[in-house]
Amino acid sequence: MGRKMPTETAPKITTTDRRSDRELVFTRSFDAPARLIYKAWTTPDLLMRWWTPASFGITFISCELDVRPGGTYRFVFGHPSSEQPMAFVGRYLEVEPPHRLVWTNEEAEDGAISTLTLTEENGRTHLVLVDLYPSKEALDAAIASGSTAGFDEQFLQLDGLIPEFAALAG
Repeated sequence: MGRKMPTETAPKITTTDRRSDRELVFTRSFDAPARLIYKAWTTPDLLMRWWTPASFGITFISCELDVRPGGTYRFVFGHPSSEQPMAFVGRYLEVEPPHRLVWTNEEAEDGAISTLTLTEENGRTHLVLVDLYPSKEALDAAIASGSTAGFDEQFLQLDGLIPEFAALAG
């Protein structure tokens, strides 16, 4: 399988492909260097500004990140239909700034292992996010619940914040 590289004319759309019974792959290109996209994934105050799809009606209450191999993360969300916040937790397996992150999703027994790869060419970054589930049933359940449906909106939100993030990064 050939590696698809970003080009100057690559569209800014998110694609979602079910690569196998257990893998879901999301791709998107950004007009920004990999270091900036990586920072948006690894800096709590930046991540909190784009991670939650606005249409889902949830709020990002808190974000704790210890981005190193063996380090953990904890996201806490609020939803208007629930009195109790929802926590998403896991740990980082691989950290290779600014090109790769691998983490677990441990809020459920059948959580995925997520692998983020950022490939930069000519100041443009191509993102590939692979979620590997422990079984076909776990992936089917994630798709049915809608939990995999927000990346297009999330990446659109991130794209809109890139000029501001770039100004902050200097």
